[in-house]
Amino acid sequence: MKIIFLGAGNVATHLAWALKENGHEIVQIYSRTQLSAETLAQQLDTDFCISLDKLKQADLYIYALSDNAIESVVNQVNIYSGIHIHTAGSVNMNIFERKFEKFGVFYPLQTFSKDKEIDFSQVPIFVEGCNKAVSQTLYNLAKTLTNRPFEASSAQRIQLHIAAVFACNFSNYLYRIAADLLLKNNLPFDILQPLIMETASKIQTLSPDEAQTGPAHRQDMKTLQKQLEIIENEDYKKIYSEMSEQISSRNRK
Repeated sequence: MKIIFLGAGNVATHLAWALKENGHEIVQIYSRTQLSAETLAQQLDTDFCISLDKLKQADLYIYALSDNAIESVVNQVNIYSGIHIHTAGSVNMNIFERKFEKFGVFYPLQTFSKDKEIDFSQVPIFVEGCNKAVSQTLYNLAKTLTNRPFEASSAQRIQLHIAAVFACNFSNYLYRIAADLLLKNNLPFDILQPLIMETASKIQTLSPDEAQTGPAHRQDMKTLQKQLEIIENEDYKKIYSEMSEQISSRNRK
């Protein structure tokens, strides 16, 4: 397929490379910022623009933008051919319906950083189309990248995104707290990595309920109270207390 990316951030970078490596043609990169557009275009050996009036014709237009930016850009695009899709977890597909005949969603369930390579063959990709033909086209496109393509409605996808925020974004914030606590005591964060990897590994074979351990899980109130007294940061203390109560309450049920 001939594909244009609107956006040049983390998702656009990884997805564009994956599509190119699997035989698709990236014909243009759009970004409001020339440096971003030009940098990604040079990497992909393709064209770029910083004006939506300069968009070329393509089979597929991928809006790999922040959630807040999608609607504004959609309203400014004046090319009505091709299929128009976004990559967001929490944006409804109907954001396109007043403007374009063919539209949908192509949502890769993964966290992206520009300098960290991604094996797309293992990334679940969730597609949704405005009709069966578009859904099939997007599903077939997903199959060129991943072994795990799925169809999901907008309602399903937003629940999926919420779950992903808990599993990924919130977990990473807890890593940041852990790193801060260790740094203040002259200990390196990497000493936690074996523990983190083992925890992640366990849920390959156990449910999260079965994998849960720790003082709150075993109702060790003496340890919980002692650790709460040691934690100096009030925000961290609040998080520790509330999460411990949630774990303990769930275990009592």
